[in-house]
Amino acid sequence: MSQKRPDEAAAGASVNPAWSSEKPAGIPVRTPKPAWLKVPLPGGEGYAKLKALTESLKLNTVCQEARCPNVGECWKGEHATMTLMVLGDECTRRCRFCAVKTVDRAAPPDPDEPLHVGQAVAAMKLAYVVITSVDRDDLADGGSAHYAECIRRVRELAPQTIVETLIPDYQGDSLATLMAAAPDVLAHNVEVVDRLQRKIRDPRCSFERSLSTLRGAKRLDGKVFTKSSLMLGLGETHEEVVESLERLRAAEVDFLTLGQYLRPTENHAPVREYVHPDRFLAYQKLGEQLGFRYVASGPLVRSSYKAGEFFAARLVRERRAER
Repeated sequence: MSQKRPDEAAAGASVNPAWSSEKPAGIPVRTPKPAWLKVPLPGGEGYAKLKALTESLKLNTVCQEARCPNVGECWKGEHATMTLMVLGDECTRRCRFCAVKTVDRAAPPDPDEPLHVGQAVAAMKLAYVVITSVDRDDLADGGSAHYAECIRRVRELAPQTIVETLIPDYQGDSLATLMAAAPDVLAHNVEVVDRLQRKIRDPRCSFERSLSTLRGAKRLDGKVFTKSSLMLGLGETHEEVVESLERLRAAEVDFLTLGQYLRPTENHAPVREYVHPDRFLAYQKLGEQLGFRYVASGPLVRSSYKAGEFFAARLVRERRAER
């Protein structure tokens, strides 16, 4: 059941007959990918430089591991952005949407990784960095202490860099350990609507558990900005998307991203629909009406999204100045 919206201004936001059908119009997946999903191949001096740096420091990036379509755009120019992945490149959960390798027990965390992360961020002179990790259910604390040390090293070696962490569904002491490192933005993705959780995510995941992580971060640090992301095109209905946005906002999530799911390989969950950009725009407007501070919604939007990071950076700098 949908939770109540947080304010009266959003009371009628979910009703728009132009896009509220049970099976909204889109492009069926039997057709080739539409033009709005086509991007140029990555390349150029900036891309080559960042690729070489991450390889020399033995760092993993979501940009490459998850086959992000935006890597060519994000890794070029003086305002390049990057999402670093810590705790190795092997995940202990088996989600049907993700291209990262899965195992029951991964290799021990590299003790040099926190230093290498700090060195890389400092060398790239990043104004904003996203640090994420694989799930490490094989570790007692889920790897949160190692993860927190990566954040501290960035603080030490690149103190001006704004740090966003895209974390697993940490609870209790593990979440407290991570939050003690004081990330500027705490992100955790619900990924899909509630009904599709067991079909698309690992059985250990759930929509409510993810909301618990996001609410818990706010309880531990009322100043932190929280963020979540939803993939579309997996068979969700309009009503389910609306309910998801309502529940995220009720959990006081600040930033929201919505993007098109793209199947990494034939072994992953199939795409059910290519969602039209107009419908993404409608969801962006709905999210803004619901009270999110920022909503990035479009076919190629991902949870780590360059435009969203620029907006978040401004808010973080304003908050730092207040302190």
